[in-house]
Amino acid sequence: MTPSFALYLAIFLPLSATVLIGALGRWPNARDAASVITAIVTFALVLLVLRGFLAAADTSVGLFELMPGLFIAFGVEPLGMVFALLASGLWIVVAVYAIGYMRANEEEHQTRFAICFALAIGASLGIALAGNLFTLFIFYEVLTLSTYPLVAHKGTPEARAGARTYLTILLATSICLFLPAIIWVWTATATLDFFPGGVLDGRVDPAFAPVLLALFAFGIGKAALMPFHRWLPSAMVAPTPVSALLHAVAVVKAGVFTMLKVGIYIFGIEYMSRTGASIWLAWAAAASLIISAVIALTKDDLKARLAYSTVSQLAYVTLGMALANQMGIIGGTMQMVMHAMAKITLFMCAGAIYVTTHKTRVSEMTGLGRQMPVTFTAFLIASFSIIGLPPLGGAWSKWFLLMGAADAGQTFLIGVLAIGSLLSVFYLLPVAGKALFMPPRFPNTLSAAAVAPAGIAEAPYLCLLPICITAIGCLALFFFGNEIYGFLLRIPLLAVAPEAAP
Repeated sequence: MTPSFALYLAIFLPLSATVLIGALGRWPNARDAASVITAIVTFALVLLVLRGFLAAADTSVGLFELMPGLFIAFGVEPLGMVFALLASGLWIVVAVYAIGYMRANEEEHQTRFAICFALAIGASLGIALAGNLFTLFIFYEVLTLSTYPLVAHKGTPEARAGARTYLTILLATSICLFLPAIIWVWTATATLDFFPGGVLDGRVDPAFAPVLLALFAFGIGKAALMPFHRWLPSAMVAPTPVSALLHAVAVVKAGVFTMLKVGIYIFGIEYMSRTGASIWLAWAAAASLIISAVIALTKDDLKARLAYSTVSQLAYVTLGMALANQMGIIGGTMQMVMHAMAKITLFMCAGAIYVTTHKTRVSEMTGLGRQMPVTFTAFLIASFSIIGLPPLGGAWSKWFLLMGAADAGQTFLIGVLAIGSLLSVFYLLPVAGKALFMPPRFPNTLSAAAVAPAGIAEAPYLCLLPICITAIGCLALFFFGNEIYGFLLRIPLLAVAPEAAP
C-alpha cells in the first residue's frame, strides 16, 4: 500500500465506518467491536503514512479542484503527522473506555454516539493532513457539526443549552472571523497552500499583520482563547467520553494545531518575529493562561475545574506560537502532545469516579482514594504531568516554552509560565491528595460504618484499563522526549516562501 493511499484511507475510513456502525446498532457487541477495530485500523494506516513520510515518499493526495487554484488536497508535514498520530492513537483508548462508561451508566442512543465519535475522528484527521487552508476549514466545520450531537447527547434542557452555546460560539467565530481571514490570505497571496516560511512576507503590509493574526487567533474558536472560551465549560454537560474527546483527542487539539499551522505555514515564524505581529497575542495568551487557572481554583465540580484547566493549558500552545521562535514552536507542539495524554487521563478518571460513586464534586472526594486507589493514583500522575514535574512528559513542554520565552527576551512571560504551573498545583493536587491521603468525611447524621467504602471498588475494567494505559503514557513520554524533540526539528520554520504573485 502506498503512503498516499494510506493517507486517503486514514481520513475516510472513520467517515465511511459510520455506515457499518449504524447498521450494527441492534447488536451492541458487534457495533462496539466495529468501533474499536476501525480505530485500530485507522491508527495502523497513520503509522503507514508516517513510515512513508520518514522514507521521503510522496504522501500527497489531491481530490479535485473546486475553482482555479482552490483544491481539496491533503499532504504530510511533521506538525500534521504529530496531530494525526495523537488523534488516531488516543481514539483507540477512548473507544474502549466509552464502551465501559456508556454501558455502566446505561446511556441511551449509544449507536448515534459511536457514529458521531467516528465522524469527529475522521474530521480531526482531515484537519491534521489538510494540504491547504481551504481543506482545513472544511474539516474544521465538519468537526464542529459532528460533535454537536455528542454535547447534546443526554437530551436534557441543560445538555441542549450547553450544546447551543457550543455550536453558536464555534460557528460564529469560524464564519465571522476565521473565514474572512482565509479570504484575506487568498486575496493577498492568490494561494491557500501551506508553505514553509509562510506566504505573507512581501504580500501583506506588516502594519496590518496583527489585525490578520487577530482574525485567525479569535476565529479559531476551538483554541479557546479568552474571551471566546465559554463553549468549552458549557460542553461539560456531555458524557465523560465526549469530554475526553473534546479536551484531549479532537476539538481543542484541532484548535491549537490550527493556530500552530497558521503561525508556521501562513505567517511564517521569521515574518512574525521581524514585524512583531504576534507580540500582542503572546500577552493575550498569558492573560488567558492565568485568568482561567484562577477560575479553575474556584470550581468545586470536577469536570468544570478540568475544563478551565484546559483553557489555561491550551494558552501555553498559543503562547508558544506567538513567541515566534524555534523553542516556542517545539514547546507549544510538545504541550499539545503532553497535555492530550494527561488531560484524557484526568477526564477518564472523573468518569470512573462518577460511574462508581456518582460523585462529581471535589469536596465529596476526600478519602475516596481508599476505595479507588488505582483511579486516584492515575489522576495524581496525570496532574504531575500537567504541572510539568519530571519524570512526566509535561516537564519537556514546559521546559521548552521557558526556553522560547528566554530566547524571545520575554522575562515577564517566564514568570507567567511559572505562575501558571504553580496555580495548576493548587487546583489539581488537592483532588488526588485529599482522596488518597485523608480519611473520609462522614456526615454527622450517619455512622462511619454506614458511609465508609466497603474495600476497593474501582470502575469496570473497560474504564480502568484505558486509564492505566494513558497514565503510563504520561511517564513514557518523558523518556521519549529526545525522540519527539528530534522529530519536531523537522518542522521547516525558516524555509524560503514561494515567489510573490504578480
